[in-house]
Amino acid sequence: MSRVCIVGAGSSGLASCQALQARGIRFDCFEAGSAVGGNWRFDNDNGMSSAYSSLQAKSSRSGMQYAAYPMPASYPSYLGHELIATYLDEFVDHFGFRQAIQFQTEVLKVAPANRGGWDVRVRRRDTGAEHIERYSCVLVASGHHWDPRYPRPAVPGAAEFRGLQIHSHEYREPQPFAGQSVLVVGIGNSGSDIAAECSLVAGRTLVAVRGGAHIVPRYLFGVPTDRLTLMRLGAAMPLGLQRALVRLLVRLARGRVTAAGLPRPDHRLLDIPPTVSDILPGRLNRGEIVVKPAIDRFEDDRVLFTDGSAERVDVVIYCTGYNLSFPFLDAGTAGIAGNRVHLYQRVVSPRLPGLYFIGLVQPIGAIMPIAEAQSQWVADLIEGRSILPPELEMNEEIATYFAAIARRHRRAMRSARYAIQVDFQSYLRQIRRERRAGAMRHGTLTKSAPRVEIEVLPTLHG
Repeated sequence: MSRVCIVGAGSSGLASCQALQARGIRFDCFEAGSAVGGNWRFDNDNGMSSAYSSLQAKSSRSGMQYAAYPMPASYPSYLGHELIATYLDEFVDHFGFRQAIQFQTEVLKVAPANRGGWDVRVRRRDTGAEHIERYSCVLVASGHHWDPRYPRPAVPGAAEFRGLQIHSHEYREPQPFAGQSVLVVGIGNSGSDIAAECSLVAGRTLVAVRGGAHIVPRYLFGVPTDRLTLMRLGAAMPLGLQRALVRLLVRLARGRVTAAGLPRPDHRLLDIPPTVSDILPGRLNRGEIVVKPAIDRFEDDRVLFTDGSAERVDVVIYCTGYNLSFPFLDAGTAGIAGNRVHLYQRVVSPRLPGLYFIGLVQPIGAIMPIAEAQSQWVADLIEGRSILPPELEMNEEIATYFAAIARRHRRAMRSARYAIQVDFQSYLRQIRRERRAGAMRHGTLTKSAPRVEIEVLPTLHG
């Protein structure tokens, strides 16, 4: 069997490495940095990690672990980036595929080869040496939290603003902003974390919020929130009922989000991943963080907001998300258009046999179990155990997915965050169904055969 190329040794790429190795499929994994871990490796020398010093996972241990290598029970319910990086190192060494990862090696170009397969041009970052390898398949697992997205069009006056403007991708710790007036733009998970810890040292901390957010605690009644909702409730009830119950539980535990001074969210709970924070609501209630509406314009060292108010600001930190970016792929050839990547079941390129994307999702839940399930499906396809449906059928599924996302949220197609969103449990079920259907197309599974014959999906256990 020909070799497979895996781009990236973050948590998604490592899931692919393990799945292919378990099947005896030969592969090379290229990693621009000198260590595994991707976004979880603080100050990763690949230059792509957005981890800040206090970063903790928003999903609990049991919700984010690999099924093939569960986290030790001694681990805390929620892990910091150091412990996650340690876990990923142990995962690699446990399965023994570190030698298949070429570190300090950047993928420059991935292109279809003339006679089938893929030509992959790589460059050694230490020597600058370049070479081209041919592979039967390419698994893109380079992540989507590395190309910072700034407001577009740019806010009027931003170019002349006298203060410092950075993206959350550059943020590491709050100490450089001690005593200053800090404005955080956005209230997603990174925005809430950064605003909360800046407020401990800054002279004044503001957060500009455009559409509101649902803020949930890490624990509900002593149980990790995702363990209670996504794994216990989400596995057993329809989304509408799940949404209503989670909303009730959060309100009982914390009250209405508008009571903390935030605007009413412009979307329903669980339409998009909620903001997870135990600290932000209290600091908002005590006035230690001041909520402002969207920015209207900059003037000199002041920021003017859409409600007519103005504030002198020293530092603006944009927590405005990331672009979907794959500089080594030709966007038109790969079906990438703006924030849309046309992929069957969020994984397969219908037009380009052998091109797969792993972990290119924004789940309400953790990515790692999803990447593991995707990798097992792709391994089925590579081995020939499973066959894809016709291209027309794949394109219809893609169109249905984007239509559903657009109905859920009016901003869906303007932001990568919405355009790659999936629901944790329902998406895992979707992959399971597709693996079974693909095996039936191949003729290796009959309708009466037991599901366990092909099911290699993660079990979310505590």
